[in-house]
Amino acid sequence: MGDVIRDLPEALADAEWEPTVITPAYGIFGQLPGARLTGSLDVNFAGARRNVEIFSVPGTDTRIRHLAFEHPLFSPAGTGKIYCDDGHDRPFATDASKFALFSAAAAAYASREAGTNDIVHLHDWHTALYLVLRRFDERFRNLADIRTVFTIHNLAMQGVRPLAGDPSSLQAWFPELAYDAAMLVDPRWGDCINPMAAAIRLADGVSTVSPTYAMEVQQPDDPEHGFHGGEGLEQDLQRAAAEGRLVGILNGCMYPKLNRRRPGWRRLLDTIRIEVEHWRQGADTGGPLHDLALERLGSLPKRRPGSVLTSIGRLTPQKVDLFLTEIGEGRTALDAVLDDLGREGMLILLGSGDAKLEQRMFDIAGRHGNFLFLCGYSQDFTDLLYRAGDLFLMPSSFEPCGISQMLAMRAGQPCVVHAVGGLRDTVRDSVNGFSFAGATREEQASNFVTRVRDAIDMKTKDTDRWLRTRSAALAARFSWKAAAGDYINRLYL
Repeated sequence: MGDVIRDLPEALADAEWEPTVITPAYGIFGQLPGARLTGSLDVNFAGARRNVEIFSVPGTDTRIRHLAFEHPLFSPAGTGKIYCDDGHDRPFATDASKFALFSAAAAAYASREAGTNDIVHLHDWHTALYLVLRRFDERFRNLADIRTVFTIHNLAMQGVRPLAGDPSSLQAWFPELAYDAAMLVDPRWGDCINPMAAAIRLADGVSTVSPTYAMEVQQPDDPEHGFHGGEGLEQDLQRAAAEGRLVGILNGCMYPKLNRRRPGWRRLLDTIRIEVEHWRQGADTGGPLHDLALERLGSLPKRRPGSVLTSIGRLTPQKVDLFLTEIGEGRTALDAVLDDLGREGMLILLGSGDAKLEQRMFDIAGRHGNFLFLCGYSQDFTDLLYRAGDLFLMPSSFEPCGISQMLAMRAGQPCVVHAVGGLRDTVRDSVNGFSFAGATREEQASNFVTRVRDAIDMKTKDTDRWLRTRSAALAARFSWKAAAGDYINRLYL
């Protein structure tokens, strides 16, 4: 979502639109150099009048206006964190209240500025309550005249909260709101509001971030066959499609002038070592993971291995379940890939997230000397990894769009991807990369291993074909200009 909100406005400005981007300030954006307090809003929320400050924040493109709304609720306890971890007993509670207030503030601002806006474009469940207030709050009746569209970035996150009976509930946020529950309730839990579902039902237009994902989400999930679809909202999405309100628009990628030269092996390892040592010094937890990475860095050969595989992404079930699926003899797909690579190759995986998944990766790294697991994130060597690798691995269980495969291809690194969502829309099997599918999760994991093996075989045994594949990956373009044109013509007008 961050990439879209950063890059789409620039492409819209190129098409002579005048974008204004509004986000919570999170206790951070209002403190940035050049940020100015330009006004405030009085917002009715949780039974009281809340003063929300408005900061104008400078951006890199002067054609785009950036506003950050500030309130203590946007940064609980002054942490500056965007998301809070409430635990399984009250999922989304703090975040839901935060974004409910943000939605109310956005509605108040849009209502005040109604004469200057042609389109309001909302993103994911975080902004969905804007549409609820637009439909049911009499104070915002003028918002009905402004076309309001909604983009789904990840249907797996829906922000479900109770209708009542909790400090983080619809009734607690807007106690005087008279609403039609049928337009707001979760299809599985009738006593809960589902912000994602409400937005799909109430928006003038709905988009997903790739054409294939728009088709997938109209089908029910099928866990037995490893298929992720509408996450319980498929009927709402089918209805939106039947009404002509649902479209799939592929995200773009920026293509600045880049240094595409492969970094030297020693330079890459030295850059990684410096960052891991920094992580190790500042780590409250995870020390053993960094210790193993430093140990592995010290034992790697001085010369570049024959094949260097890379993977970059958050450690979530969506991203790594197929890596960790057993394919026989107690081996995971990742074990099999590493066994196939042997001493002639290695895999560098950069990512952090779920603590249990971090531990699983740590355990696998402990038994494979050709696996370097880097538990963290660093922009300093992320770009180097995209340029350094021969083959990028992205076996997501589902993928609304994906950006990592575009960045790898931009650097000339072919990808092995699961043929779902935006991965299917960007990687053409045996043309600019490699893709796999399967009727079950186990079959998908097995086919993933096979396609990695096929790619390495091509690289080592059919150099001409490999270079054509690599050149096709480098030449692929997914422009924001094309995406902006689709947004304008298919969603905004």
